[in-house]
Amino acid sequence: MDSFLLYQYVITGVLTIIFANFLVNNFLFKDISRFTIPDSLKSSLPLISILIPARNEAKNIGKCIKSLLKQSYPNIEILVLNDNSTDNTAVVVNKIAEKNSKVRLINGAPLPHGWLGKSYACYQLSKHAKGEYLIFTDADTFHFRDSISNAISCLIRNNLDALSAYPLQIMVSIHERILVSFINFFILGFLPLALVKNSRSPFFCTAIGQFMMFKKDVYQKIGGHKSVRNKVLEDVHISKQVKRHGYKFMIFDARKNIYCRMYKNFEDLIYGFSRFIFAAFNYNATVQFTITILFSAVFLFPFILLPLGLFVFDWSPLITNLITIQIFIILLIRLMLSIRFKGKVFDALLHPLSMLYIIVISINSVLQSKLKHGIYWKGRIYDASDGKNLKLLDSDYPDETEDVTFGEIKSS
Repeated sequence: MDSFLLYQYVITGVLTIIFANFLVNNFLFKDISRFTIPDSLKSSLPLISILIPARNEAKNIGKCIKSLLKQSYPNIEILVLNDNSTDNTAVVVNKIAEKNSKVRLINGAPLPHGWLGKSYACYQLSKHAKGEYLIFTDADTFHFRDSISNAISCLIRNNLDALSAYPLQIMVSIHERILVSFINFFILGFLPLALVKNSRSPFFCTAIGQFMMFKKDVYQKIGGHKSVRNKVLEDVHISKQVKRHGYKFMIFDARKNIYCRMYKNFEDLIYGFSRFIFAAFNYNATVQFTITILFSAVFLFPFILLPLGLFVFDWSPLITNLITIQIFIILLIRLMLSIRFKGKVFDALLHPLSMLYIIVISINSVLQSKLKHGIYWKGRIYDASDGKNLKLLDSDYPDETEDVTFGEIKSS
């Protein structure tokens, strides 16, 4: 068999497997709004601590807190950690706290040796939490009335120790629609959710820091955010900690309960994706380059090869038909995702452009970390030039800019 024809059979086979996994995942990625509080819990609702790390979130934090104060679940406390903000985050929170005793502001300490910013903020929050259950949620999220009630119901009815719920991502600009939609594409296309739910291996696990819920005792036993204090993707790593310690974890769809706009401008979008793409490959440029090529072979090359085969090289109908099937599967996945997550149906056709964005940002994430000024996020810059250790290079606060090596710290 001709090697190029064999290549097309392999790619078609890979996409068929991915599509089958995608269909199964659409069933397993359950909507938390379908779960209601068990009768046995209604007589004595446990206290839930809602913990919000906030660094320069004056524009978002007010809306987030007000949405949480309107929850149908009554027994909550809302703790906000002001992570050395340089804007009016603390002022906004204090104004709300003065009128509602459920809300409390905690002023964060300067970032100490061995920690990344968000993990330290979450760690400090956990030390003040009084609830039997902990919910970590981002300051730029907005919660509908039953989000907390549905979350604890989901946790209990599925006999879980922790969960992560994925909000509906609000995508306004064309850049957001091209890039942010890739998150759902990855989760439902590549993760075998059956193994996330049933396997004890931490390899089959992921999470999103926009909404994570833990039984408090489980959070403490796995080491909390202290165990992932040097991880850029602290949400993913702490979900793996849950499984590593033998507890049950699962991810859910929260599109009817929570929404979030991750990035509001192109610059933040590039910084954000560059920050976590390189981290996802453990700062190994060789591995990242290899995966990027393989990923492109499956999800980008068909869109390039089909016009070449039809108009330039006059390939056989068998080859062009196989490539057409590949494109059909990719676009069908994209179309189904657009429908489920309330995106624009037309955006499915932007998939090749989306792939180009991912490739360029993937390259940028390596160059930014290795050759330029490091990883920038929330007013702090971290150096990852040696591929193993992260160092805090610069910060809004001079006393945080000591030469701190993070990679040498052992997990708790």
